[in-house]
Amino acid sequence: MTLSQPPKQLRLIIETDDFDEAVRFYRDVLGMSEQPAFATDGDDRVSILHAGIATIELATPTHVRNIDAIEHAPSAPGPTLRIALEVDDTEHAFTCAREHGAETLASPTRTPFRTINARVQGPAGWQVTFFQELETLEDRANREGFTTDDERSR
Repeated sequence: MTLSQPPKQLRLIIETDDFDEAVRFYRDVLGMSEQPAFATDGDDRVSILHAGIATIELATPTHVRNIDAIEHAPSAPGPTLRIALEVDDTEHAFTCAREHGAETLASPTRTPFRTINARVQGPAGWQVTFFQELETLEDRANREGFTTDDERSR
């Protein structure tokens, strides 16, 4: 059995001991707008931030290590979760994050798959990759090496 309709939203829940720093980074530095959310009182705090279109990228450990190498970023041991945010200007997003205290993991790098990627250490232990697309999905689909896993398996 499969769902009759795909999910309408992807929501990542990031538990953090420094809530104010996380809100400052994602809402105030990265500019994600906040929507109303329910919480009770005291330490029960929540902020739901709009991050545009969501996708899930499933990757083997080999692929993750290859991307780490392409971006010149350190490889973390074991399974990892990383937030990747498409931006209009990777250099600007990276500089802004650094000016607000984010640690550099990988400076802006032009990738072989025609993006510009950079990575910082975000709040609550999450790595944040900024990526800027340099071509459309249609252009990419016509280039050698770009296909879906379904087609690759045939």
